[in-house]
Amino acid sequence: MQNDKNCTQIMIRKASGQMEPFKVDKLKASLRNAGASEDVITEIVEDISAWVNDGMNTKMIYARAYSIFKRLSKTGASHYKLKNAIIELGPTGHPFEVFIGEIFKQRGYKVKTAQVIQGASVSHEIDVLASLGKEQILAECKFSVKQGNSVSVQVPLYVHSRVEDIVDKLREDERFKDHTFVTWIVTNSRFTPDSIQYSSCKGIKLMAWDHPHSQGLKDIIEREKVFPITLLNSLTKAEKSTLLSYGIVTCRQLSQAEESLNKLDLNPRKQSSLRRELEALLKSKPLAAR
Repeated sequence: MQNDKNCTQIMIRKASGQMEPFKVDKLKASLRNAGASEDVITEIVEDISAWVNDGMNTKMIYARAYSIFKRLSKTGASHYKLKNAIIELGPTGHPFEVFIGEIFKQRGYKVKTAQVIQGASVSHEIDVLASLGKEQILAECKFSVKQGNSVSVQVPLYVHSRVEDIVDKLREDERFKDHTFVTWIVTNSRFTPDSIQYSSCKGIKLMAWDHPHSQGLKDIIEREKVFPITLLNSLTKAEKSTLLSYGIVTCRQLSQAEESLNKLDLNPRKQSSLRRELEALLKSKPLAAR
């Protein structure tokens, strides 16, 4: 049935609204990237191939694949859920800003979020300010709750002018005379080609879900194990919201924040399940090493 359906070119709807052929190889690749075993991949692909029909959207297909994956491998399914887990940090963009700050902390930077900094002309709010030695990173975070969205060229144009105004002011301070200032724009979606081209010309660093190659947000999360707490299957949505309100956005933070864990008032069985899931995620090998 799988081969028959491929031959008839079943058309499915992407998050952007565009139609594309359903491709078994693409489904296999996404499962393999999440660390699924070949047996698990075969079972999921056979089910989806027999079930999928014209006009279905990728969200429906993902939901069914995730449900089967979760039944077969709870920890593996967590990796497969990663993109949606980032979206679940919303609806506001602040938890995403804190999450990006945690990525820079993992790399040794001192980090502050939501900082108001005086520029030469006016003051500006910077989402993430990261410092390491004489390097200063000023990062703008563009969070999207909708898959398929793209960051247009207007964003790097605007961010570039704001950071230039801030740097002009900082250069007046002797302490920053020999510092390097780097502008970053980070998104959980994508950048348009114009955004990428303009940013390249202006020296702006970009990080999107899958950009740049092997250094995108997904790659970094997996490689450096900066997993969002929304990935956890052991917690309810309300419990995750409580943790987010405390500024706990990553599994690593949660594993090191005993007092926050206690505030959830989990029963011993659930707390034990949560600790096992945290340990499994934080000790899992990077995908490239699997």
